[in-house]
Amino acid sequence: MRKMIAVLALSVLAANVMAAVSPEEAAKLGTTLTPVGAEKAGNADGSIPAWTGGIPKNAGAVDSKGFLADPFASEKPLFVITAATVDKYKDKLSDGQVAMFKRYPETYKIPVYPSHRTVNLPADIYESIKRSAVNVKAINDGNGLENFTGNRYYAFPIPKNGVEVLWNHITRYHGGNLRRIITQATPQTNGSYTPIRFEEEVAVPQAIPDIDPAKAANVLSYFKQSVTAPARLAGNVLLVHETLDQVKEPRLAWIYNAGQRRVRRAPQVSYDGPGTASDGLRTTDNFDMFSGAPDRYDWKLVGKKEMYIPYNSYKLDSPSLKYDDIIKAGHINQDLTRYELHRVWEVVGTVKPSERHIYAKRHMYIDEDSWQVALVDHYDGRGQLWRVAEGHAQFYYDHQVPAYTVETLYDLIAGRYIALGMKNEEKSSFMFGFAAKAADYTPAALRSEGVR
Repeated sequence: MRKMIAVLALSVLAANVMAAVSPEEAAKLGTTLTPVGAEKAGNADGSIPAWTGGIPKNAGAVDSKGFLADPFASEKPLFVITAATVDKYKDKLSDGQVAMFKRYPETYKIPVYPSHRTVNLPADIYESIKRSAVNVKAINDGNGLENFTGNRYYAFPIPKNGVEVLWNHITRYHGGNLRRIITQATPQTNGSYTPIRFEEEVAVPQAIPDIDPAKAANVLSYFKQSVTAPARLAGNVLLVHETLDQVKEPRLAWIYNAGQRRVRRAPQVSYDGPGTASDGLRTTDNFDMFSGAPDRYDWKLVGKKEMYIPYNSYKLDSPSLKYDDIIKAGHINQDLTRYELHRVWEVVGTVKPSERHIYAKRHMYIDEDSWQVALVDHYDGRGQLWRVAEGHAQFYYDHQVPAYTVETLYDLIAGRYIALGMKNEEKSSFMFGFAAKAADYTPAALRSEGVR
């Protein structure tokens, strides 16, 4: 009898994991919930305002290189959290943020500004989200998606468990096909660094006219990354076919090595394999705050809470800044950062007993308005807090796209960090909506991309 009850309980649990929401529940999108599934109302004391549609596409000027004016440039911090005052605010900070104050008590600070709910998306993306709500189901123990077709965005706008929240980050809107030129830094403890320059592009199957639908059925996106500096790394190119269900079909990756003039499969570009030119300071799945397959972890949904997270980071993206203005010893220049109080989804990933990963636990905080991961605390196998990630976000209001200005990952033990995504000194900001061809994302195309 007990065995039958256990089996029945597991069946009910499986049904809950698998089920899409009802049309009645999906009707909350755009009414009590925003079109992406956030709470429309503000909080009780008004420190988080109600969502009223985000900021308009003409919220600020756009310069000749595509950089955006800061719509909130005139605002001053409400207060600045320091090591002396951190205990007063720790209920709205992650353990990792609190640890940063202890590690760098003289220099780390969190300037808190008024909160603005800036995010809004194009109308066709909102329609995709409605379709996802009533159609998409998790399969393969939450590691794949069923009925995720057409414009594939935000698989679970009304999530019921931790892995569904994570899927919303993985499947969020990046603006269609995206090109960017960015710089990565891995400073030594004294702040010295060598800039690593990347030219990257992301293309989605639904925006590649000549793609073979059968071949792209399990592909979420195509990613290409070329290293252009320093000279010792220039010419190496990475190509990734990001699969949806990576248990069914693992991520496909190839690297063109300029020194060898060869294209090779790259199975190490996954999970805790080393990130490109990262000096061992990040894993492959640290990219984009979290990327790749969720299958090595059990994901627990803790709930929602209010936290101070990096937000509306326009000042940090200013083309008037040099990288030397941003990169400092221990952490980036916190005087250039902006934090706001926002509601986040709290999710804890714990490595399954049958799996391995250098991060035994990942404690994540995901912004409700954009579904972007805002903060992650990473723990090692001994249960020790090891690395602290912050995603400094901004909203590209001219294209209605939320994205990261800079991703930082701080190693509390080594006293070093990695900053990825800076473009202040580059010739252009993000370029959205470029025309992509299927032939550009084949291993055969890699050789022509590399330069020596």
